[in-house]
Amino acid sequence: MIDIQNIKNRYSIIGNNLELNHSLSVAVQVATNDLSVLITGESGVGKDVFSKIIHENSSRKHKNLVAVNCGAIPEGTIESELFGHVKGAFTSADKDRKGYFEMADGGTIFLDEIGELPLAMQAKLLRVLQSGEMMRVGSSETKKVNVRVVAATNMDITKAIKEGKFRTDLYYRLNQIPIYLPPLRERKEDIELLFRKFASDIADTYKMKPLKLTESGKEYFINYPWYGNIRELKNITEQISIIEKEREITDEIAMKYLQYSHESKLPALYQHHEVSQTTNTITDRELLLKALSMGQMISEMRNEINELKKTLAALMQSGIKINSTQLPTNTTQNIHDEAIYDVEENDVSYTHAHYHDNDYPNTAEKEIEEDEFVDTEIIYDEPLALEEREKNAIRKALEKHNGNRKNAAMELHISERTLYRKLREYGIQ
Repeated sequence: MIDIQNIKNRYSIIGNNLELNHSLSVAVQVATNDLSVLITGESGVGKDVFSKIIHENSSRKHKNLVAVNCGAIPEGTIESELFGHVKGAFTSADKDRKGYFEMADGGTIFLDEIGELPLAMQAKLLRVLQSGEMMRVGSSETKKVNVRVVAATNMDITKAIKEGKFRTDLYYRLNQIPIYLPPLRERKEDIELLFRKFASDIADTYKMKPLKLTESGKEYFINYPWYGNIRELKNITEQISIIEKEREITDEIAMKYLQYSHESKLPALYQHHEVSQTTNTITDRELLLKALSMGQMISEMRNEINELKKTLAALMQSGIKINSTQLPTNTTQNIHDEAIYDVEENDVSYTHAHYHDNDYPNTAEKEIEEDEFVDTEIIYDEPLALEEREKNAIRKALEKHNGNRKNAAMELHISERTLYRKLREYGIQ
């Protein structure tokens, strides 16, 4: 039986997330064989640590683990870096040089950022993985290498394959054992544990009192998206430890170091073509947000109608008689057939209010008398402010999910930290 806690202690892995535990279990299980492993996950989640776990728990642990960042090597020299070269192969090749694969012979090679590998090199790498044979640059001599490959990427490889940027055959050769590492925002239960660990380490190093999160500070940290993942959390913890004199970190202190995006994501509207590509069904949320976005447009239309009515009333009061044929066709139709939009809780309905024919004659012969103009009342429809629309959208989402902020944030397509900030800003309980 695999002792996950022992592995965590050995490699200083903090957290109890279920998906993280599963990935650790898989890594230890596959360490004993020579199948290729592809580790996927965002930058900063600890993919390099998993390459060490796999290598050091395998039969190859007494040989080299060679780590290569494929994205950091210039395209012109990457073949020489991976497979080596012979003297005279190019201008600066003044002696023979081993490549990373030869250095890792009998051990493990960790190819980080494999998605950045040029297509030409992908074909050569595939040949080495399939046959175990390689040639140094400038040489015709084939060399045998016995290397276990662990690759990692933060790229969406399947998307890269569709775009012709990554070879399908190489993907399946590397992806014999897939391991996914979740981002920190999906490990909310681990954020406070990691913070305490980093705060304790920095306190021991600089002989100071460790930081402590208050309830508001904890909630702020948990709801922050952490796009830099564990690396970002560690850096921020170190910054606050050194700069802040206060040892109890509130949300106000955290805000100085962790600024949310100033761009509001409410309301977040879908373009029509995007909706049609993803689904044929318009959701309640889409209907609501579309209705909110139409408010300004409807207001402007009604204002135009009001202005037209004012003009007509002023003309009639001055004694000028107007035939309906003197009005543009579309303007007459707008008065005759005014669109009134009623936005229900999760629906948008359209109601057309038709006036009687004798209210607005449609013949050139009959003139509109002052006492016949029965509908000169100006309708004032102040546009609902964006702030109020955001408040309503948030309240409806919270009501729908019985106050569950996580589900409400998902409903609104915003992060929990943005929803938290909006709740405080608008005073919504």
